[in-house]
Amino acid sequence: MNYFSEQYKDFMAAAESNKEKYQQAEPFPNIALENFLNPDFLKEVLAEFPDLSKKDHIHFDNPNEIKLASRGERLFGPKTLELMHFLNSEPFLNFLQKITGIKETLMPDPYFEGGGFHEIKPGGLLKVHADFNKHRTAGLDRRINVLIYLNEDWKEEYGGHFELWTNDMTECVTKILPRFNTMAMFSTTDFSYHGHPNPLTCPPDRSRKSLALYYYTNGRPAEEINSGLEDHRTLFVARKGVKGEEKMKFFNTFVGVVTAITPPIILTAIKKIVTKTY
Repeated sequence: MNYFSEQYKDFMAAAESNKEKYQQAEPFPNIALENFLNPDFLKEVLAEFPDLSKKDHIHFDNPNEIKLASRGERLFGPKTLELMHFLNSEPFLNFLQKITGIKETLMPDPYFEGGGFHEIKPGGLLKVHADFNKHRTAGLDRRINVLIYLNEDWKEEYGGHFELWTNDMTECVTKILPRFNTMAMFSTTDFSYHGHPNPLTCPPDRSRKSLALYYYTNGRPAEEINSGLEDHRTLFVARKGVKGEEKMKFFNTFVGVVTAITPPIILTAIKKIVTKTY
């Protein structure tokens, strides 16, 4: 089956024609491709989207993030499983390698650590951040994020824009509306600040749904690394000049101090309380 829309049926040609746009994008390499996948197939994937509010899924509720997420592939229906396995396969990895220009061999994540189904309800958000930089079990370097949006008839006033910020956190350079069948992708480094920082304003019967996949290499260029950090968790940062993010900065400082001085077994218990992960 061809998983791509007619526009991107020759997906390697699309990678070739879009690689310069991707690699030269600001504030760091990124692109958004609309109508990327076969829309009829993607609607079948959307129909399988699970109820993430149940307690055996992941629920983040803190000053940095208010969102829901799945664990691994246990919630994937047959169509979702088919799509996600294809997006972890050699043909799609070749597409990613071509469009990004990354020289190191890309590897998928069959564990979907941090990936899979994501959902943000009205009032939810994900503050600007740089992602965790190492795969927890494989130890590989995180290099690419791919996000596929599943929101039909999504209006500008609903919000939920995916924002890409400058290194000094003074400006949002790129905003992407999370419309159905838009694929957003970008290169992840210690300085690729991104997020959905403003509370979602969609109607109460709607939510912001997406699929997330991450890709890795064994090693990475030195310029992508913050020399003061090695293996780090998600790094949330405050937007300069934005009121109301003082609470977030305090929370980040608290988490950092606790992480540095607390034994792992106690730290796990604290995180469950603070982030309300069920």
